[in-house]
Amino acid sequence: MLGSSSLYAAIDLGSNSFHMLVVREISGRVQVVNRIKRKVRLATGLDKNNHLSQQAMERGWQCLRLFSEYLQDIPATHIRVVATATLRLAVNSDEFIGKASEILGISVNIISGEEEALLIYQGVAHTTGGSEKRLVVDIGGGSTELVTGTGAEATQLFSLEMGCVTWLERYFNDRSLTEENFAKAESAAHNILSPVIPVLFEQGWKICVGASGTVQTLQEIMIAQGMDELITLPKLQQFKHWAIECSKLEELEIDGLTLERALVFPSGLAILIAIFQALNIENMILAGGALREGLVYGMLNLPVGQDIRARTLHNIQQRFQSDTEQAQRVKQLTEYFCQQIAKPWNLDERCRELLSSACLLHEIGLCIDFRQGTAHSAYLISHLDLPGYTPAQKRLLAALLRNQSGPIDLASLSQQNALPLLQAQRLCRLLRLAIIFASRRCDDALPALRLHVENETLIITLPYQWQMQHPLRAEALQQEIKWQSYVQWSLFLEEQNNRYLS
Repeated sequence: MLGSSSLYAAIDLGSNSFHMLVVREISGRVQVVNRIKRKVRLATGLDKNNHLSQQAMERGWQCLRLFSEYLQDIPATHIRVVATATLRLAVNSDEFIGKASEILGISVNIISGEEEALLIYQGVAHTTGGSEKRLVVDIGGGSTELVTGTGAEATQLFSLEMGCVTWLERYFNDRSLTEENFAKAESAAHNILSPVIPVLFEQGWKICVGASGTVQTLQEIMIAQGMDELITLPKLQQFKHWAIECSKLEELEIDGLTLERALVFPSGLAILIAIFQALNIENMILAGGALREGLVYGMLNLPVGQDIRARTLHNIQQRFQSDTEQAQRVKQLTEYFCQQIAKPWNLDERCRELLSSACLLHEIGLCIDFRQGTAHSAYLISHLDLPGYTPAQKRLLAALLRNQSGPIDLASLSQQNALPLLQAQRLCRLLRLAIIFASRRCDDALPALRLHVENETLIITLPYQWQMQHPLRAEALQQEIKWQSYVQWSLFLEEQNNRYLS
């Protein structure tokens, strides 16, 4: 029976939304029990003298009454409630905080901008894969946090007074989506960014991670538009162009943009464009967590793993009793394949890492049943929490596992947006072949084969008479040639000194 003492809750009273995250710890990992979000738009209640209106406070208190029911059975030591930019600015914040604490039965703390930035970074460090050296960007309703760091350690923390709600009120208050309004919003953001740019450049980063509602919204739009998951400046400019074509906030319609986010999307977009331009950001991915996750991991005092994805893969393998030795054999074969054809097929480090992840997870569906094992594997990955992997990467992994054997479902590969379709198809082909060649499930049965490619034609060179000596796998390869031909993928086999077309 789940006891309340195993639960932890983190509440973030933001300028745009109030969020509550409830989790429990299981063997060093965090299991999400509940997430609740309400649009409060607290920042819209600030007047020019930074006085928070009674109406805005009432909206906030009403939201907290909803949250309070869930908190009643959680120990106070397992709850953290923090308030951010709007309540930092409000001259009458004491009135709001006093009643909020009374409603929740727990102290509400207004945190500084630097503390907010640090918690955001810690949330990202615990949940987001990729390079250890990162730049984290979080555009909130009333402030924007920029943080550089390596691993678990933040190196520079900045909290800037600009957010999607405050920029909405200042630069889009006439509700017009014009080039002029965007230019004013971007210029103002550049001015605020200017003093911190040299310091951030000094730190450097290898990966840029976005941890805000604006970035989440962009991901949803890009999925709807069939784009890959990397946020780039050309994409941002394209979205701005689409917004301007709509002319008015009330008429803003872009596939993938919800009504809930539409109001603050243009202002958040303008800030993000300025950040990309000022910092010469090449691309950005969506973070797996931010402020609330930082609060939770801080309460649990869990260390930041050196490799979040490796920890996730290990936990899943253990949970579903996967044959880790077999998974390693398949992984080693795909690595061997990539060494030979990575350059002509443009299989960069990101592609290879995602392919390796698919190898390590491909048999988890066997814990349910051998029949439909591939479908079970894909289903599990689609619905599991995968710290270190973005939603787009989860979709890619699920598509690869769904297509690891048997008939090929091109639709599932085309519906993912972690990689261009051609790259996803190439990974799929290599995974399928590695599974066939490793099917004996012993190390000394792996063949010394060679791969090379001619455009999209994949050519496998086998040792002389290998097929005759291994009839079961040879039969599987012949069937694989047929499966791939049905989707217009060309696969050739040859034996040394004996090439033929199959």
